[in-house]
Amino acid sequence: DCTLDHQFIHIDPEKAAQTPFGGTVAHGFLTLSMLAHFSEQFGLVIKGTYMGVNYGFDSVRFIAPVKTGSRIRAQAKSLEIIEKRPGQFMSKTEVTVEIEGEDKPALKAVWIGMQMVK
Repeated sequence: DCTLDHQFIHIDPEKAAQTPFGGTVAHGFLTLSMLAHFSEQFGLVIKGTYMGVNYGFDSVRFIAPVKTGSRIRAQAKSLEIIEKRPGQFMSKTEVTVEIEGEDKPALKAVWIGMQMVK
């Protein structure tokens, strides 16, 4: 219910079993939203940051479905950090959300954030 997308592939195990997914899957945008949680583990915050905000994405690709009950994790790599003005930095981070036991990742994205530094 968090995305209000009630398509059967997310909520009806019997119908979803008839699809190429073989069962229900998580919403792609739910998986994308988990980046906020995973970002705390990335260790890519500029020293002295007092506030960080989303700026957007250069790209997002949903590569493989996250089957209900699957475990995911995220990896990140800093691509660039640009000082936009004194104390304000724009960062681009390449992120990959991986699915435990699967060869293909759930998604890949280039995430843009702004960090305000004292």
